[in-house]
Amino acid sequence: MRIAGGYGVALAGTAGALLLAGCGAGAERTADNEEATPHGYVEGAEETAEPQWRLVMAETDSGALRMLDPVTEEVSEVGEVPGVREATTDGRFVYLGTGTTATVFDSGTWTVDHGDHAHYYRAESDLVGQTDAGGGLRVAKDSAITALISDGGASVLDRGALEDDGEITEVASVDGAAALALGERLLVAGAEGAEAVRVLDREGGQAKAGIDQDCPDPEGQASTGRGAVFGCSDGALVVTEDGGEFSAERVPYPDDTEPVRSLDHRPTTPVLAGENSDGEVWVLDIAEEAWTRIDTDGPALAVSAAGERMPVLVLGEDGALSSHDPESGEEIARTELIEPPDGDAPKPRVWIDTSRAYVNDPVGRVVHEIDYNDDLRVARTFELDFRPDLMVETGW
Repeated sequence: MRIAGGYGVALAGTAGALLLAGCGAGAERTADNEEATPHGYVEGAEETAEPQWRLVMAETDSGALRMLDPVTEEVSEVGEVPGVREATTDGRFVYLGTGTTATVFDSGTWTVDHGDHAHYYRAESDLVGQTDAGGGLRVAKDSAITALISDGGASVLDRGALEDDGEITEVASVDGAAALALGERLLVAGAEGAEAVRVLDREGGQAKAGIDQDCPDPEGQASTGRGAVFGCSDGALVVTEDGGEFSAERVPYPDDTEPVRSLDHRPTTPVLAGENSDGEVWVLDIAEEAWTRIDTDGPALAVSAAGERMPVLVLGEDGALSSHDPESGEEIARTELIEPPDGDAPKPRVWIDTSRAYVNDPVGRVVHEIDYNDDLRVARTFELDFRPDLMVETGW
């Protein structure tokens, strides 16, 4: 692999500067011993002072699976997934779908939020195994469960078994078009014959708490620090939890606006971006309970939002990357970046972390690292020996 562009190694944001060893009140004690263990620790993992970002990429023709460490610039061969055509991640595990199955890959990097600080971990990567799943793969998780959602419904997996033992154990199968985890419960929208959003327990049974709100034709979902968000045909439904009680607020679309088809953002941040069927890019600010239209030259290949008072990134069909003010929608910067994908090839993605954005270019066989706070400066270009058709970022 040859690296083109800038010579500096991208470092994590200010949150990564915290040294978290010991963790004070955040440490937990096991029942078998009195030694404090860091919050979220998994046996065999190493706690680090900074986030451990990784880019996991797959080539659809060969099924080749690779992982890039942006700090060391090392690309590792980590397996093959024949027939892979989509990928999604929960921050640690990557789920690679074929349309009938999902292969689970443990990237070995993750973050555990602990209120006023976070814990960062790294461990050995591993191909965990395979489970049944349809197309349109998405994932939602909390500390106890992982919900793998596809066009066949949601499969609820035991999170502890996955993290600690590398075992894929299904604890429930749930009917629904969208699902999110919140407050130790599973929120499900779009179940056949059920208009209201359902609140389920970890085994898929009806919980005592409920939500008196519906979500017609759910399409798009996101977990944020301000609540769970479902994209519905009449707007976004933002669900919050307090002391076991759930409430929901609807943020309707402006008049004559088509629904967005996805909600993309830097993980946990409360500003989301998506494109609708008219080729318009819209931004949802949860705190302001408002939608803002982004002024673009045409339809987009990919969009994502960096966070509150931070840029929204739009990768246009012409291969140009632009950044926009999330409040006014106006363009801030633009750069010609990639060759547009051909035919029915998977669309590139824009993945944003605390200091950089990454854009995969399958045609050019490269991944671009972008400093989105510096007029979209291309910090580095990673040249690869395969097509990075699919890409996700882990370590969050």
